[in-house]
Amino acid sequence: MDWLRKMLARIGGLWNKGSMRQRIIFIGIAGLAAAVLAVMVSVSSSPAMVPVIDAPIRDEAARDRIVTRINEEGIRAFVTADGTVQVQDEKTAKRLRAILIREDLIPSGTDPWAIFDRERWTITDFERNVNLRRAITQMVVEHIQALDDVDKANVTIVVPEDRLFASEQNPVTASVIITPKPGSDIVQNRKKVEGIQKLLKFAVEGLKDENITIADQSGLVLNDFAGLAEFDRLNGIERQTKMIRSLETQYRALILQALQKTYTEDRVRDLNIKIDMDMSQKSVATEEFFGITLKPRTPGLPYDDSQVVESITRSEATSSTEWEGTGFNPEGPAGVEGQTPPAYKDMSNLYGKVTQETLKTNKEINNRKTQEDKSPTIDRVTVSVNIDGTWKWKRDEKKNPVIGPDGAIEREYTPMTPEDLRATQALIQNAIGYSAARGDGVTVQNIQFDRTKQFNDEDAAYFRQKQIQTTVMVFLFGLAVLLVAFILFRTISREIERRRRLEAEERARREEALRQQALMQAEEEGMDVSISVEERTRMELLESVANMAKEHPEDVAQLIRTWLLEE
Repeated sequence: MDWLRKMLARIGGLWNKGSMRQRIIFIGIAGLAAAVLAVMVSVSSSPAMVPVIDAPIRDEAARDRIVTRINEEGIRAFVTADGTVQVQDEKTAKRLRAILIREDLIPSGTDPWAIFDRERWTITDFERNVNLRRAITQMVVEHIQALDDVDKANVTIVVPEDRLFASEQNPVTASVIITPKPGSDIVQNRKKVEGIQKLLKFAVEGLKDENITIADQSGLVLNDFAGLAEFDRLNGIERQTKMIRSLETQYRALILQALQKTYTEDRVRDLNIKIDMDMSQKSVATEEFFGITLKPRTPGLPYDDSQVVESITRSEATSSTEWEGTGFNPEGPAGVEGQTPPAYKDMSNLYGKVTQETLKTNKEINNRKTQEDKSPTIDRVTVSVNIDGTWKWKRDEKKNPVIGPDGAIEREYTPMTPEDLRATQALIQNAIGYSAARGDGVTVQNIQFDRTKQFNDEDAAYFRQKQIQTTVMVFLFGLAVLLVAFILFRTISREIERRRRLEAEERARREEALRQQALMQAEEEGMDVSISVEERTRMELLESVANMAKEHPEDVAQLIRTWLLEE
């Protein structure tokens, strides 16, 4: 720590002694050193990139395809200035190399050995060859195991010694045993097996397809593509069947939707359609000869006035030959029998005259040559559909449904008319592109559906509704009777109460009159009358009520109204 303090003290002394310019220069040098140090740290901390293919790719289109395919795997790729494609780590690079080789994305000018490039130092040629073979085998194993579908791989590559004569040279062979990962489809996926086979061909020089054997851990050979021909044929038939079924479903949905919009879904429940297709691909060459039209048909005429001839004369030439004299048949050199037929020998040295005329005519005809490739076509389409008629309830004069002897609602069936059937048939024919020449068939029938369950449900619902209506009417009638009885009871009760009250009031009035009369008689006779406490209280109450009625007549009237309403 002493040397550090001394160093800091010395730097502080130099800083204090230095001028402003020296200080600025010192600060600049320190800042530059810090920037250089930061750049070195960032460069050294950046991850090391691994090339997918060691050789640079000059073709920009091929390089763009490779980068796009790498990006589809969710991996970020970097392209250097010389055209080398690089990724983050070696494991990712191995997996991408296998994918690029499987999908034929390695550029044609790229050296396949650059993918498996490993430098080996050896002493002898034998050791060099052995190490090269082991390196290639190990690299192939690593690449195959880098695939997502392979858990483990065992590779054996046999490179025979060179022979003097090519006929005696043994071929290079390779055998691979792979263990698929759980859930992988590499055993059934032909494309992935072909990718491993291409990987071996790129890795080993002179290796051919027929000398490569790829098997799984159970010994099943996966690259026996010749034996898979029958399997491919069955797959092709399955794909063709699916295409036909898809086309039938499309036609059925369109026609059924149109008919159900016209006749409702209840009357058109199902439609059957059968399409026969020729799935073979053919190349047909045809040549046609037809007449030459001298005059086309006049539009608007009810008859055909066109003029068509089989051919026309393009040129004509006449030649004549006339000969007269003795015929001479040469026989060749002396002593050699000639080649003149006996019939002409008999005419030798005879005098005659020959006249010959020849007429040469060059005629032109129309012809057409057609070369076409026929794709899958429809051979025949058949459609059958059943449309039910209409059902209607029978009703009486009061518009009520007619109930039959069996307790069910009587119904009337109206079938479809022949005109409607023909119109529906024409509609379906136009929908499928009907062609009588190829044997198409459209059948439209009017057959009654079995609606027993539907009618039973409708009858049950109707009678249930009627029962509910009857129950509601009886309930309402009973409720009305109870209401009327309650009103009558209430009215009679009020009347009885009113009469009882009137009788009580009349009785009280008479008693009051008798009491008043008795009091008046007593006063007239000068007698002392003793009044009971109850009587006095009643009189005071009557007096207070009378005074209140005089002072507040409106309140008393309201009180009386309330009593009357309560009564």
